[in-house]
Amino acid sequence: MTRGELLLGPGEVLLRLAIATLIGCVLGLNRELHGKPAGMRTHSLVSLGACLISVVSIEIVNPAQMDAVLRVVQGIMAGIGFLGGGVILRDDSHQSVHGLTTAASIWVVACLGIACGTGQWLTAVIALGLTLFVLVVGGRVERVCLGWFGHSPAETPEPRADPPSKALM
Repeated sequence: MTRGELLLGPGEVLLRLAIATLIGCVLGLNRELHGKPAGMRTHSLVSLGACLISVVSIEIVNPAQMDAVLRVVQGIMAGIGFLGGGVILRDDSHQSVHGLTTAASIWVVACLGIACGTGQWLTAVIALGLTLFVLVVGGRVERVCLGWFGHSPAETPEPRADPPSKALM
């Protein structure tokens, strides 16, 4: 292979990037519809970026040097950890943590982008289906299970009201 010669044709590159973006969009739309901090655009861009760096990695290495691509994948996953960490919020007043599912969905969408970037279509589609199942059905299953074990959401204490402002007194 000479410098500038592509392993993947422009159509294949477009297809990989477009599908990764679409997959991110679908998962992000789910998060957006649930009012979560990282929505459609964030998930789309994460998946597109992960796919892009995967495609670029494949293009710039000799097929005998695929360990370099795996190092890129490791770098993506470490970087996504920081992005996901940014949507996790701790609420000391209610002793709770919010945003873990959104952080996990950002991590999964980066993995899906890598799968698209490396041409693993069947794997990406299966993982997309399972991820949507978890996001759409998982909450309902979780509530039913909590009810079975005597921890229904109705039993959780009401949030404490903030103390009245001194300006109102």
